[in-house]
Amino acid sequence: MVLRVMAACSRCCSCLRLRPLGDSPLRMPRRNPALTYLQIRALSGSVGSRAVAVDLGNRKIEISSGKLARFADGSAVVQSGDTAVMVTAVSKTKPSPSQFMPLVVDYRQKAAAAGRIPTNYLRREIVSSDKEILTSQIIDRSIRPLFPAGYFYDTQVLCNLLAVDGINEPDVLAINGVSVALSLSDIPWNGPVGAVRIGMIDGECIVNPTRKEMSSSTLNLMVAGAPKSQIVMLEASAENILQQDFCHAIKVGVKHTQQIIQGIQQLVKEIGVTKRTPQKIFTPSQEIVKYVHKLAMEKLYAVFTNYEHDKISRDEAVNKIRLDTEEQLKETFPDVDPYEIIESFNVVAKEVFRSIILNEYKRCDGRDLTSLRNISCEVDMFKTLHGSALFQRGQTQVLCTVTFDSLESSIKSDRTAINGIKDKNFMLHYEFPPYATNEIGKVTGINRRELGHGALAEKALYPVIPKDFPFTIRVTSEVLESNGSSSMASACGGSLALMDAGVPISSAVAGVAIGLVTKSNPEKGEIEDYRLLTDILGIEDYNGDMDFKIAGTNKGITALQADIKLPGIPMKIVMEAIQQASVAKKEILQIMNKTISKPRASRKENGPVVETVQVPLSK
Repeated sequence: MVLRVMAACSRCCSCLRLRPLGDSPLRMPRRNPALTYLQIRALSGSVGSRAVAVDLGNRKIEISSGKLARFADGSAVVQSGDTAVMVTAVSKTKPSPSQFMPLVVDYRQKAAAAGRIPTNYLRREIVSSDKEILTSQIIDRSIRPLFPAGYFYDTQVLCNLLAVDGINEPDVLAINGVSVALSLSDIPWNGPVGAVRIGMIDGECIVNPTRKEMSSSTLNLMVAGAPKSQIVMLEASAENILQQDFCHAIKVGVKHTQQIIQGIQQLVKEIGVTKRTPQKIFTPSQEIVKYVHKLAMEKLYAVFTNYEHDKISRDEAVNKIRLDTEEQLKETFPDVDPYEIIESFNVVAKEVFRSIILNEYKRCDGRDLTSLRNISCEVDMFKTLHGSALFQRGQTQVLCTVTFDSLESSIKSDRTAINGIKDKNFMLHYEFPPYATNEIGKVTGINRRELGHGALAEKALYPVIPKDFPFTIRVTSEVLESNGSSSMASACGGSLALMDAGVPISSAVAGVAIGLVTKSNPEKGEIEDYRLLTDILGIEDYNGDMDFKIAGTNKGITALQADIKLPGIPMKIVMEAIQQASVAKKEILQIMNKTISKPRASRKENGPVVETVQVPLSK
């Protein structure tokens, strides 16, 4: 086909009208009105595309960029076998001041990628599935810590499944694709990261296992690593595997992430990337921070060392200091942006809170670094329920119920042939109503946070559920009070409720969250000193650097999720966190065993019954 360049369209200057000989006018969008015909022709081919292959033992990952979706700030295609994911990243150049980085990650599984048509009545992709939302969260947690502090520019990352072969899983490819897209874009980002999945068969670690291998694996571990063998994100479900095996799998995973990082760095070097300079980075000026320090430091110290405070009274006391300080700041700095005033107080409050932990080895509720909050458990709350339990840890209170129904009530999930159609006869649903934190809000539908917390608690309990149980089991976990680690309280409460219902679980499960406070060297960008905190409060999560949630039995680990707010932490800290969590987990199980130590011998009278009727063949 021969194309002839015509004059620019009279309606706008953002397109060229291109007319094939003897055909109707076509329009071709573009960014620059001065593009020549030769430049357009170069864009339409694969000129400028670059590719690199990373060998991970039995698996190979191919990373390419420059051919597809070139109007995005960054784009990449990552392929393993015949599974391919395209990722795009776009960030606005005008800021949108907020309290956090406005980042949106959307991972979408397209039915066409698996050679299928969606099974809903519209025959098209409508809402995101649970799997898509949970994968989006994993990607978000892998990349968010590496954006510069104060970079408040709307950023969107889209992961588009191009093809799936039913052998290689696309989710881990998507994390690597996001890393490539951001690294090759001009968006400020301190990457790259590399990600692998680790499976375990007969005690041997397998990197990026196939779907068939995963069906016989006792471990499903996702590791995202940063340069210098730092860890950015961990997500795992396991069939009660031993701590030493789990730690070994993490080390294997981190080792292989470094190979992917080297491949991405090679691609960045070949292409030659220049990062944009943002209009403004939203960090308060040192002058204002020093002034706040003088005004509020002693008052904040008094609040954070008053061990009689609970969550509500502590928040009220800090808020009173905040309002007084902000009034004085407005008088002294009348022309300063309100955001700077708010943020400068936050910086000082965080600094005071962390310095008490680092220097005095004490926490705001009077506990030492490894102590648990007070725990109390109750079971058999209401006679009409098939099973119930109330788990209280400090000011976190969770009510769990168990309901039995027929096997026909199991979840039948059709993931458009990407994951296959599966029956799931155990589910855990987590609810976080606004009154749990003394707030008002909508209570309709399920948000992404509730879905993520419920999925983690479900992972923690799933390995101990008998595979041949004759009913569908639904555990509901309603958070009645929340002051940190409600997802791990759901795992503890769910375990108690299952035993109360007479489900013959193989062993009790408990979960705990480990926090981290670090002191860094700004010049070297390395951690100089740190403290690990057992069973963190909400304020310790907010002001800390990590929320490391781990669940399991007395024997081993069933689930893990690490939310890390730093651009990577060393392996040493992760190993210590796992050890500290294992000690705390055993303490919690001892307390839970005092209430109920094994499943009831029989289910309650009001539960459903299965009767088997033999029908003669002749009838």
